[in-house]
Amino acid sequence: MARESFDKEIQFLRMLSLAGGAYSRQQFADRLGISVHTYDKTLRNLKGMVTVLQQDLPTEQGTELSEWLRYNYYESADPLLLFLFRAKSLKETESIRLTLLLTALQTQELTAKDLQDVCSEQMPTDCPMPDEKTIRGDLKYLEEVGVILRVNEGRPYRYKAANDLIDQLSGDQLLDLYDYVDVIANTQTPSVQGYLLRDTLKKVLRKRGYNPEATETHRYKYNYHSRILDEAHLYTIFAAIQQRKKIKFLYLSPKKGKNYASQNTNPLFERETRGVTETVLPLRVIYDHQYGRWYLIGHNSRMGIMKFRMEGLTQIEEGDTVEESEFAQKLSNLEEQMTNSWVIDTTRAIKMVARFYNPNRSGVNFIRERVEAQGQWGVITEESDSTFLYEITVNGIYEIKPWLRSFGSSCEVLEPPWLRKQFIAEWKEIHSYYESI
Repeated sequence: MARESFDKEIQFLRMLSLAGGAYSRQQFADRLGISVHTYDKTLRNLKGMVTVLQQDLPTEQGTELSEWLRYNYYESADPLLLFLFRAKSLKETESIRLTLLLTALQTQELTAKDLQDVCSEQMPTDCPMPDEKTIRGDLKYLEEVGVILRVNEGRPYRYKAANDLIDQLSGDQLLDLYDYVDVIANTQTPSVQGYLLRDTLKKVLRKRGYNPEATETHRYKYNYHSRILDEAHLYTIFAAIQQRKKIKFLYLSPKKGKNYASQNTNPLFERETRGVTETVLPLRVIYDHQYGRWYLIGHNSRMGIMKFRMEGLTQIEEGDTVEESEFAQKLSNLEEQMTNSWVIDTTRAIKMVARFYNPNRSGVNFIRERVEAQGQWGVITEESDSTFLYEITVNGIYEIKPWLRSFGSSCEVLEPPWLRKQFIAEWKEIHSYYESI
């Protein structure tokens, strides 16, 4: 996980991936709340990261930044933001040192002292030489994340790379594992670890003479690859929830049009930020699959329960710790309010009834299967051979309405009457667009 914040790069790449060439440099800078000079500098830095990360790849396997921005309907390749997790996860000296350690442990079992000698011999002359304490700290970190193993019980400890699983698999088995990881990483959340595992397997297959891309057996897509943009915040927030800590952040509402606000360090050039500084006790993180959005639900001492789109969080900092009893009480109150929430709505509960029409043709009843899979706690009642009723009590209709609308003519809203009238008005409006000219 990245140890540095990269809010600006996240928002920069979100705009590039979603807007593409729709904005000029000045428009991008205005939207981000930065200068054109900072825009150019950030773009150069990102291109530099791509170059560094691909320096060991053959030319034909490299990827330009522009290639990541090119839209491909069936693209399931590395998401645009993933390289940020690799590029900014460690300081440059840490990256060089850990690479040397892992390379040395691939083929032999070594002690901390042996590895210190390796670093002394192979570290670039402009990098500081690590002492044995630093090496032991690196080994402890690598052991915790599972990439190396301790092979003996007594001191001095010897270590080796944790490659047993991959070494024991045949080429065909590795390809099967790669296909499985590829699908899961593209369809499950959080997904960063899955993409990193996929990348590791790809490198192993290439070393064995396989080309994973050439052996792909399926094509699929997921509309919201940009969800990975907000996973950078997840681990900080999850840690705060686990430790019962408040968090402080600058919130830039997606509705305001500004995506980033730099931290003002020079009073002579201080500009007014358009965000709002918030302090909340994080309670829940919720993902909306329909729109590909992450939400943070927390408690504010002044406002009570508050909800935030994760993409608007910047400059996150951990705060004070609260008592376990206080956290439990706040979480219990939230769960009570969200008992009938389709996603995160906490308004008053409304009973909703809809009639669904089964497909006319024989075969799989995809309407029924979709309602059963996505309808959450709603109750299905058979009405006739061609229809069934779906009843649910839900907080408000704002969040469930797009889901009902997505069924088109296969769904008819019956209750409440005012919601039925809304749907009738909407379909009449759509019908008017298609009248004969």
